[in-house]
Amino acid sequence: MLPYIAEFLGTMILIILGDGVVANVTLNKSGMKGAGSIQITFAWGLAVMLPAFIFGAASGAHFNPALTIALAVDGSLAWGLVPGYIVAQFAGAFVGAVIVYLLFKDQYDATESAATKLGTFCTGPSVPNMGRNILSEAVGTFVLVFAIKGIGQVSGIAPGVDKLLVFGIIVSIGMSLGGLTGYAINPARDLGPRLAHAVLPIKGKGDSNWGYAPVVIIGPVVGAVVAALLYQAIPWM
Repeated sequence: MLPYIAEFLGTMILIILGDGVVANVTLNKSGMKGAGSIQITFAWGLAVMLPAFIFGAASGAHFNPALTIALAVDGSLAWGLVPGYIVAQFAGAFVGAVIVYLLFKDQYDATESAATKLGTFCTGPSVPNMGRNILSEAVGTFVLVFAIKGIGQVSGIAPGVDKLLVFGIIVSIGMSLGGLTGYAINPARDLGPRLAHAVLPIKGKGDSNWGYAPVVIIGPVVGAVVAALLYQAIPWM
């Protein structure tokens, strides 16, 4: 059970910090409202890095069903662990989003825009185009997984440095591609909080935009699997 508990708690912390910074920067009456995309992007990198330090030894710190599936495809993870990992990741993401809502409830109540409220839970495209949005998520997740795999073949890397490099990967993807779809690059990160948005009694929340859900499933899974298989096929020295 330890890997599943680690994936649940790690994903929960990731969402508390990640969705938390979006709420902190965009909701009315927040003391950091208007801080902007740079704070959001850096905070998301830290949101991934911190639980990775805590839970890396316990579960490998996936926190992402696309990464879990990709590692099973290339043989790095037993397929028998995949269902439990994915359930734990989605559950952790849902609980993390509920905690963010409870913390920022007064700010949600003070915010009129339904789109702003939804944006604190899950992602959405700047220009809706299903095919191109899927491609954006696939490319972003490809870079994430290929880079994570690549870190593993660097010899002599000091303990913990790989987690710092994951921070750099997340920030780099966000600053380069984040304006296209909000760079979910993780089905649990998007769909767990989207479900929380759908069921929570948020004042004036509007629609949860479930029509966008295929983008954050297909894109990340395809990108992650292609990255893992391509990395495996390259004859590294």
